[in-house]
Amino acid sequence: MEHPLPEQVRHRVVAAAGEAFGALTLAELPAPLRQYARFTPSRRLKFGATAIAAALESDAVFRQRVAAGLRTAQPELAEALERGAPPPAADPVEVAAAAYLLRPPGWTKLVAAAGEQARRQQERQEEEERERELVRLREELAQLRAAARDEAERTRQELDAARRENEGLHRRLRSAQSDVRRGEAAVRKLRAELEAARGEAAAAQSAADSELRRQRARLAEAEAALEAGRRAAREGRSVADMRLRLLLDTMLDAAQGLRRELALPPVELRPAETVDAVEPGGVTPHDVSLRALAEDDPALLDQLLALPQTHVIVDGYNVTKTGYPTLPLEKQRLRLLGGLAVLAAQTGAEMTCVFDGAALDAPVLLAPPRGVRVRFSKPGQTADELIRRLVRAEPPGRPVVVVSADREVAEGVARAGARPVASTLLLKRLART
Repeated sequence: MEHPLPEQVRHRVVAAAGEAFGALTLAELPAPLRQYARFTPSRRLKFGATAIAAALESDAVFRQRVAAGLRTAQPELAEALERGAPPPAADPVEVAAAAYLLRPPGWTKLVAAAGEQARRQQERQEEEERERELVRLREELAQLRAAARDEAERTRQELDAARRENEGLHRRLRSAQSDVRRGEAAVRKLRAELEAARGEAAAAQSAADSELRRQRARLAEAEAALEAGRRAAREGRSVADMRLRLLLDTMLDAAQGLRRELALPPVELRPAETVDAVEPGGVTPHDVSLRALAEDDPALLDQLLALPQTHVIVDGYNVTKTGYPTLPLEKQRLRLLGGLAVLAAQTGAEMTCVFDGAALDAPVLLAPPRGVRVRFSKPGQTADELIRRLVRAEPPGRPVVVVSADREVAEGVARAGARPVASTLLLKRLART
């Protein structure tokens, strides 16, 4: 054949060969087709069509056996083909398939004619199918156009309705915006009025508070002045009496000490005593310094303490940080106060220990030992200032001894009439107790 079998003819030939499998034994089948012998006809055509077509073309014996089955199944068609006159009403595909298998004289022409007829029939069928598809598509196009027109009309109507609704919304929006602007203007006006009212109220409140503070300050000043006047009146009398009494006691003790030192018997006033003359004076702290004693000799402190009505003022932290600086402040105070208490008991001197309390947040809880007065400086005031105030509070003539290693303190109390003593001298004296 000059051309391959038409597709429909090939399918019919392969189908006829597949139907002939059941009448053939395994030995009668070509070797390549034996694997399909146990397949069902549908699976045999699905998986072995190519092998069957190749065997029919190359194996004449197999093709004759398939043709024998066709001659048995369709004897009229086989006889007509052998006579060279195929039935005009027969299916051209069947005629071409039978001619390919039977191979009568001029079978190639029959196959070509049947193929051409089948091709023309296929083309007619395809043309008819295309016409039907074209008609269907035209109908669908007409339906789509009608639906599109309906949809466009409906969309146009919806668009008109949306436009009308949009116009109404725009009108309402403009009205609402106008209302909002009026409301915002009213709110701004109210806020301005509120701020003004708040400012006036705040100014009035501030003025009232200022006036109240001024009145309270005046009242506090008046009360403080009244209380200060009362306290000054009380303290003035009490301090003056105390200073006069203390000076009197000092003079009496000095006179008695002088009498004991001179071993003078008690005598009454004699006329000679009324004569104006220079009398021998008593021993003062300055007289003690004229004796042959070193400044660091504890005996010097003993002589000062032996003076009548001696008042010893101790710069507490100056002494403790000189003698035992490694101890905590609390233990420094307790150690110093314990030694001063023993010294006061031994000598009978008045003892006042001053500590710096300017940096304290609260008063120190402390139980002073007997015979020792403990004082802390007030906030904003140093212990040095408190010591100077204590010295100035003493009446002139009373022996006052200030224990401190601070040169400024020593010079200040010396100008006020007190006797400065180094801290090391007191520490040496306390070491003997």
